[in-house]
Amino acid sequence: MDFTESPQLKMIRDAMKDIGRQFPPAYWREKDATKTFPSEFWETMGKAGWTAALVPEEYGGSGLGAIEMAVIVEEVVASGAGGTGGNLLISNMVFGTMSLINHGNEEQKRKYLPMLADGKSVFAMALTEPDAGSNALETKTMATRDGDGWLLNGTKVFATNAQRAPLLLILCRTKRFDEVKRKTDGLSNFFLENPAQNPGVQINAIDKMGLNAMQTNQMFFQDVRLEKSNLLGKEGDGWRQILDVLNPERIVTSSIAVGLGNLAINTAVKYANERKLFGRPIGANQGLAFPLAEAKAELEAARALNYKAAWLFDQGLPCGAEVNMAKYVATEACWKACDWAVQVHGGYGYTRDYDVERWLREARVARIAPVTSQMALNFISEHVLGLPRSY
Repeated sequence: MDFTESPQLKMIRDAMKDIGRQFPPAYWREKDATKTFPSEFWETMGKAGWTAALVPEEYGGSGLGAIEMAVIVEEVVASGAGGTGGNLLISNMVFGTMSLINHGNEEQKRKYLPMLADGKSVFAMALTEPDAGSNALETKTMATRDGDGWLLNGTKVFATNAQRAPLLLILCRTKRFDEVKRKTDGLSNFFLENPAQNPGVQINAIDKMGLNAMQTNQMFFQDVRLEKSNLLGKEGDGWRQILDVLNPERIVTSSIAVGLGNLAINTAVKYANERKLFGRPIGANQGLAFPLAEAKAELEAARALNYKAAWLFDQGLPCGAEVNMAKYVATEACWKACDWAVQVHGGYGYTRDYDVERWLREARVARIAPVTSQMALNFISEHVLGLPRSY
């Protein structure tokens, strides 16, 4: 095993640090407080080519792999963008780019991949439903045949950036539950252009705890027309298409958690060295030093496991165990790091003038989405340990 980092990965880290200096925590603090989309950051990432990192070269991208994706996300988060900057990248890099690369036809690739690479457009995904939650197989949103196309009706929730996205990917049923033998059958994915401008689409913002620079929405679809050109891949292949992006989605989530945890720890360490109480820096107290050290050790373990998962993915090898273990360890360590960063800052950590309270809010969502810590443990229990399935 060679743990030496390649010159390309070092270049990526340096580039992300440069961008981080352009958009320090104060920038993100203001965007979160005003619930304003970080257009300047997104356009800068696009102009530098980073939003197109995974897009193949023939469609205007760099054609990089999962390990480069992990480093890009981790470093841009750690350099100051926090969870907001990292989560912005998930939809474009994973749900948009990878879905098109794996299952899109040539016309869709040439039309949509450059759009995802330009740094102006954000991609949105409508997957979760109010009654389904983590069990996407219970999807009830229905696309019913209508001539050569379909009519879409149903409700989706937690569709982030749908109100500003020129392209939305929707998982829905094209066959009813009573028409299929298995729940995994009868699901299809469709693209919908400019959903906010479609008269059959209603988009309502959800007021949430954190990541407020990105609007998250509930969506209602009423007789929305879908053409054959909107269909991703084959009809009825939607569930297998979703499975193809679950592993890279978890890799990116782990990268966000590692980056955010390190951002919080580095900020806490700086404050602990500068803040003096009872005649010495508060960082000299083991009651504060040890929790930060524990979180750091756990984040480094998560980073190593996440890089292994990304490497396996790039080699086309099974990586389900690694991505779920990395996701669990990374997000739990991130929560610990952000929680103790607030504690180190004392009363100031609870104020809006410092960034650690915002990072704690951002860290909390990583234990819920894209899969809860408990669902990751379910996977590990069943597929790694060989215990009976619990759900």
